[in-house]
Amino acid sequence: MSKMLKIRAPCKINLHLRIGDRRADGYHDLKSIFAALDFGDALGFELFGDNGFCDILTDRKVPGMSEFPVPIEKNIVYKAVSLYRSRTGFNRGLRIHLEKRIPLGGGLGGGSSDAASTLMALNALAGEALSPLELKELAEQLGSDVPFFLTGGAAWVSGRGEYIEPLPLPGKLQAKSPGDIAVVLVNPGFPSGTAEAFRQMDLWREQGGTETAPGSVSDDTLKRALGGHPRDWSYENDFLPVFLAGKEAKTYGDIISCLKTLGADFSGLSGAGSTCFGIFTDGGSAEKAEKILLKRWKFVELTFFLARSAVTVLE
Repeated sequence: MSKMLKIRAPCKINLHLRIGDRRADGYHDLKSIFAALDFGDALGFELFGDNGFCDILTDRKVPGMSEFPVPIEKNIVYKAVSLYRSRTGFNRGLRIHLEKRIPLGGGLGGGSSDAASTLMALNALAGEALSPLELKELAEQLGSDVPFFLTGGAAWVSGRGEYIEPLPLPGKLQAKSPGDIAVVLVNPGFPSGTAEAFRQMDLWREQGGTETAPGSVSDDTLKRALGGHPRDWSYENDFLPVFLAGKEAKTYGDIISCLKTLGADFSGLSGAGSTCFGIFTDGGSAEKAEKILLKRWKFVELTFFLARSAVTVLE
């Protein structure tokens, strides 16, 4: 029986997200605080032959979300495999088992995390053919969020996502210990496409919309605030006011309001949507909130901050 190398692909939330104006190259600079969570996808890698074959078997376990097929050539895991092979010449046949739990288009970085975990897994299988810096260079080619997932934890992320400054996680670092800060994720049941979200933001700004209190808090102050109590955080997400003025305003508003009512010390939107989150310093309130929210939304997940990056395990 062949052995399988297994690796986790944790999701992330954006505790803070500021989006700059559109650049000449069409991209936007960002300033954000990323934090990895103890929830995500899982990937298994089996080797067979030396023919360069790659088969991806996907098991979707995302409640409340419509499933849709993704052509293999557009699958970011397949792109990561192709990129790694072109860089290293590693040509073993692969069968990849992807257990998909992170909602697509949910602002949780699921695809980016899968890509980063694939690079790390292949590098382990190839005998560490590439250095961490070389892996980061490949990650940047795959997507703006991918480099963060090579290290995980919490970080101040800027530029297009290529500048990563590690930060201490809020609260205790031991996942699932009593007294830890808990995170409750709530997805409304529909995806938010990143390109469309940026298009809406650009249009909203052209029509006079502005972010809340632009530039009123320095970057250093925002970084230091992570060590304080979540109720004192002044973090913002520039996409949220755009969505609260759009066609899904009631849904987003209801989720944020419910999280606050149920005891969240801080609540917000992750990435370019569609998942919202609440930060709870009382574990009992978080568990109660999860049960209540599941009566209205199908995807609700109670989880914790994750201090470490993904680790490969041979089984």
